Order: sequence, then C-alpha cells, then structure tokens
Amino acid sequence: MSANPNAARSAARLGAVQALYQMEVSGASTADVIADFIAGKLPRETEASYTESEGDLELFKVLVEAAVDRQRTLDRVIAGHLGKGWRLERLDAVARAILRAGAAELEQRHDIPVAVVINEYVDIANSFFDGPEPGFVNATLDACARDLRSADEGA
Repeated sequence: MSANPNAARSAARLGAVQALYQMEVSGASTADVIADFIAGKLPRETEASYTESEGDLELFKVLVEAAVDRQRTLDRVIAGHLGKGWRLERLDAVARAILRAGAAELEQRHDIPVAVVINEYVDIANSFFDGPEPGFVNATLDACARDLRSADEGA
C-alpha cells in the first residue's frame, strides 16, 4: 500500500522544519538530518505521526538543502517582508525554520501551487504556536511568493 502523496509531502515539510531547527540549535549537519529522516526520526511526534516510509524523501532533501545552500538569499527575501524594526534573528527559531522551509519550497518547487505551500506552513505554525505566529507566517510567505515566483505561477 503506497502512502498518500499529500500526507508524505506534509511529513516532509514538518520534518524539514524540525531539521532546520535542529541544525540551528545543535549544529547538526545536512547529512545528519537527512539520515534522521530516512531512519524515521523526523518528523518527531506531533499531532500526526508518520512512519519513515511515508515521508517524501525527495521533497525533504530539496527543502533542507535549498534552505541551507540558499540561506543568504532566502533570508534576504524573508527579511525584506518583516515589519519595520524586525530582524530575522529576533524571530523564534521555530518560526525562522518555518519561514526558511516555506521560502525554499516556493523557490524550488514551482510545480506546487503557492496557496498549497502557504497553507501547509500555516498548518505547521498552528501546531507549534497559539498566538499570532500562524498569521505572521501566512502574510510573510504570501509576500515572499511575489519575489520567489513569477506572476504567471499564481503568486
């Protein structure tokens, strides 16, 4: 029985956010977090649980590798849409990981509609935050989409 492709992509996105957070706080390498994902250690237990066979490894790798390799560029795009006086470094590390993964997907996966990408990361933000952060993620990724996608792609 094959895994639901939407659930597999959702698992990859959540795993990528957790991996980017882990890399920032513990210094784990890209190879470390990819190995963790393959071993079924990412995504960690949340409201939805996934087995290692259910995660979309290709999407996970694209998100993590692009977020790391293109971090300077993606951070500049994200920072350009933060409120006056806000710097990316001031954001919660989880929120930063969500925005980086979302921006990486917007930039790298033009086959996935902008609205789907934004909704997925807002859902992730809702699983971590009870306050205004999901709305902030929504607005920031929506603004980033205009920079990372051409007008004919529905950004």
